[in-house]
Amino acid sequence: MTPLQGFKEYLLQKISLSDDDWSVIAAACTIRKLRKHQYLLQEGEYWKYHAFVAEGCLRRYTIDNNGIEHIIQFSPENWWAGDRKSLMENTATLYNIDAVEASTVILFRDEDFQQLCARLPVFNNLVNHILQRSLNASQERIQVVISMTAEEKYLNFITSFPQLNNRIPRHMLASFLGITPESLSRIKKKLHGRS
Repeated sequence: MTPLQGFKEYLLQKISLSDDDWSVIAAACTIRKLRKHQYLLQEGEYWKYHAFVAEGCLRRYTIDNNGIEHIIQFSPENWWAGDRKSLMENTATLYNIDAVEASTVILFRDEDFQQLCARLPVFNNLVNHILQRSLNASQERIQVVISMTAEEKYLNFITSFPQLNNRIPRHMLASFLGITPESLSRIKKKLHGRS
């Protein structure tokens, strides 16, 4: 299945589209392949797109003054990625987004995306639904970070994202959870037996 076919399937699981509607959407798509560790966006750049992850997995992160990475989000297949603040406010991004593994992303220039939303109300409704779910997920993530123990954070992650548990390198998962890789190893050993 091509990335566009996969995107069409994703959309059809959520909304009804005519062939003409799909043709309009497909015409606005640009496919970009990323090698493992290749950047989609780097700190200081201006984000001008809406990005759908067709294959692979991306991560969004910052690097603090001590050179330590802080992973904010993973975006596997069928997720959207980017920096909404940079896009909406036309400001330089604080984030880096790169590929955790070889990935394919479908990009929409913001102008084209806004035209799609105006032309196709069903697409606009889907976008609004996705934005609401994203806001809810951000609030849940904040709650997890500020209120759970390291072990509870890990258990929450494997319950919430079972498809990612074996795909994300240990040091990246530890960064996402806000713990050291050594702490993550101890937690995994405790929970999964002493193998």
